[in-house]
Amino acid sequence: VQLQASGGGLVQSGGSLRLSCVASGSIFSINTMGWYRQAPGKERELVASSSTGGKVNYAEYVKGRFTVSRDNAKNTVYLQMNSLKPEDTALYYCNARLSTEVMYWTERDYWGQGTLVTVSS
Repeated sequence: VQLQASGGGLVQSGGSLRLSCVASGSIFSINTMGWYRQAPGKERELVASSSTGGKVNYAEYVKGRFTVSRDNAKNTVYLQMNSLKPEDTALYYCNARLSTEVMYWTERDYWGQGTLVTVSS
């Protein structure tokens, strides 16, 4: 199973970016997909997540600015980021909690490689 993230880049404060992440491989079912981020010198933290049942969860500091969405048919999760601030600068990691065809009875977390978002002031 692989998670491939894309869409990071350099943007000015107040600008927007859209991240995408595709999960591929021998996937049986996906429970939750979402995004975490890690700024230099800080721990990785949840940004937003979306369950297959439609429940979404946001960190307080992105509510009203970021929107997470999924295309379940494509095993893809998106993160639309608006009104970006310099403090949003971080490596953004895609996450999926899923089961594989080989071990369909159990779920585990998979991570993408990280995509860098840099917001200049």
